[in-house]
Amino acid sequence: MTLKRALLCGAALSAVCALAATGTAEAATKHHHSAAPAGPDLSQQVKDLRAQVEALQATVQAQSQAQQQTQAQVAASQAKADEATAAAHAAQAKLDMQIEQIPGAVQTAVAAQPAPTLDKLKYKGISLTLGGFAEAAGIYRSKTLESDLSSSFAKIPFENSPLSHISELRGSPRQSRVSFLAQGDINVTTHAAFYGEFDFLGAAQTANSNESNSYTPRIRQLYGTMDWDYWGLHMLAGQNWSLVTLNSKGITPRNEVPPPAIEAQYVPGFAWTRQPQLRITKDFADKQFWLAASLENPQSTFTGTAGNALPTGVSVADLATGNSVINPAPAVSTAFSGFNSVNTSSFNRLPDVILKAAWEPYIGVARPLHIEAFGIWRDFYDQITVTAANTQGLTPGVHEADVAGSGWGGSITYTAIPKILDLQASVMSGKGIGRYGSSQLADATLRIDGKVAPISETMYLLGATWHATPMLDLYLFGGQEREDSKISTLGVANFGFGNLNNTVFTAAGCTTVGGACSATVRSVAQVTAGLWDKAFTGSFGQVRIGVQYSHTRLEGFAGGGYTPRTSDDMVFTSFRYYPF
Repeated sequence: MTLKRALLCGAALSAVCALAATGTAEAATKHHHSAAPAGPDLSQQVKDLRAQVEALQATVQAQSQAQQQTQAQVAASQAKADEATAAAHAAQAKLDMQIEQIPGAVQTAVAAQPAPTLDKLKYKGISLTLGGFAEAAGIYRSKTLESDLSSSFAKIPFENSPLSHISELRGSPRQSRVSFLAQGDINVTTHAAFYGEFDFLGAAQTANSNESNSYTPRIRQLYGTMDWDYWGLHMLAGQNWSLVTLNSKGITPRNEVPPPAIEAQYVPGFAWTRQPQLRITKDFADKQFWLAASLENPQSTFTGTAGNALPTGVSVADLATGNSVINPAPAVSTAFSGFNSVNTSSFNRLPDVILKAAWEPYIGVARPLHIEAFGIWRDFYDQITVTAANTQGLTPGVHEADVAGSGWGGSITYTAIPKILDLQASVMSGKGIGRYGSSQLADATLRIDGKVAPISETMYLLGATWHATPMLDLYLFGGQEREDSKISTLGVANFGFGNLNNTVFTAAGCTTVGGACSATVRSVAQVTAGLWDKAFTGSFGQVRIGVQYSHTRLEGFAGGGYTPRTSDDMVFTSFRYYPF
């Protein structure tokens, strides 16, 4: 029996009992007290009882509905509880599986890491990184240059010289290198560093290969840097690769890209110097774009040949550098303190100014392209003393003149196939830029009136490096440096650079020892191929073996329909041990 039916039956039974009791009471009352007033009407009582029953029914119905709703909520809660329990069991099973896989994942990750090495030494707040290598190199040239690992490309003798008929064989450890990098953090966004790199290609006056082979250590790089990450600013002060040198990443030190040659003079067409400088660099857009400006140590190299002597009363106070010769020779001051008295330096009053921009755009998720563009401005200083009237129209006295040189250039590196093929190309052109090329052609010559005349030149380089295997790299490079003539004429007198007197060259004169072939070099071109094999690699460091072949060709200014040419074939070998 349901609760509702029980309540209804109870209510009905109560009503019947109430009516029976009421009737009995009324009869007794009438029998004993016939004079008492009559009570409430029976029909009214019935109505009241019916109202009570209906109220009870409504209460019962409401309670039933509430009970049903409660039962539905209980059922829904039970379903959610069952669902949560199932999810908890699934999560626990997944967690148990992950826990079981952790040892294997840890073992795999550990195995993938290189063996721990002491790459950096810690001292107080500084980390010190050592670098360098020991090298035993072999050199063979088909024509004698009397050079160590740095070839004097523009000095290859023509066939009329006896040296062109003598080959050259040398061994040299002098390119062995030592380097260090000290780094410290001023705070989390400001960093300082000091870098030094040295080899043994310097040669004092007492250096010789006769017995002790004692040569001088040489500064390659020695500079300090400051980096402000928050501002994207970078400063470099000291001796470093010139800003014209190609970089592989942004415009940052220690990311230069010289050809991977054993030859210490690299390849003709490669634009570079290493010299003291002050450089400021700014990076933009997540280091995709870079701007830099550099003030660099100036030097000027001169060349020239006189068709006739300078007019009476005119002398030149420029200084020649290296082995360059000016005829008539300029006055040369005695060496200053700190310089070797055998060498000379040029008069320069202003630094070389170089501006450069670099762009490394994202292509997908990678940045395989690096593009650079730069400009250079140079100043050549000249002093002319006139002691008497002359045909140039210069008045007697001291005359000073500043002559500007300038140039532009650009480079590109491209990872054509990631980890397999790298390509690069560069070009530089302008007036008075010769010393920035590997061939070391002259910057300038002198006019007939003694003033400096910058020589126009263009140099370019193309190269590819193929990573044939993780241990073997093959490379191929080709480049050229070419200058134009610079001749000044007054009447029958010629002075400057080129074939001044329209000299007639002949095959017999240029190919016969002692023949008449006083050619002036106009261009130097080279093709270079080589390989580097990482023979042994491990926690002990790395052992590399390299072989390189190059064919270098010189061309002189033509005369009489004949162009003097010469060439040299060179082979280099290298055994290097990198302990760091």
